[in-house]
Amino acid sequence: MKNIEIYTDGACSGNPGAGGWGAVLIYAGREKEISGFQADTTNNRMELMAVIKALEAITEPCNIKLYSDSAYVINAFKEGWLEAWQQNSWRTSTKKEVKNPDLWQALLCLAQKHNITWIKVKGHSDNVYNNRCDTLATGEIAKQPIIPL
Repeated sequence: MKNIEIYTDGACSGNPGAGGWGAVLIYAGREKEISGFQADTTNNRMELMAVIKALEAITEPCNIKLYSDSAYVINAFKEGWLEAWQQNSWRTSTKKEVKNPDLWQALLCLAQKHNITWIKVKGHSDNVYNNRCDTLATGEIAKQPIIPL
């Protein structure tokens, strides 16, 4: 299996508001950047979308080290939240509906194809690739036209 590193980040101008996501995929010394925009969304949805889009870009099962500054994304996998949510019919331990179940289900389906190590990085710090993903995500928001009221 190929070894790939993925860095992801999501951003939102207002929460909810205009959102962007960015990812950097690294394989065999090559880097591929991807990013996108959504008009009315949340920061957490953009964090999830960044991971989903990065995994969709991979065409075969791989060993992946996935880096994100989102505790929401990383802890869902590392702390067993996803298994608990599924067992509780997509409800939290306090019986509230899990937010973003559509994206979580899509992400679970994609993640099952790979051997993924989930790694939390500090956001807005000294990680070059996390900072690049932030720039990609916020850049997607910035390039949208301003619509007069």
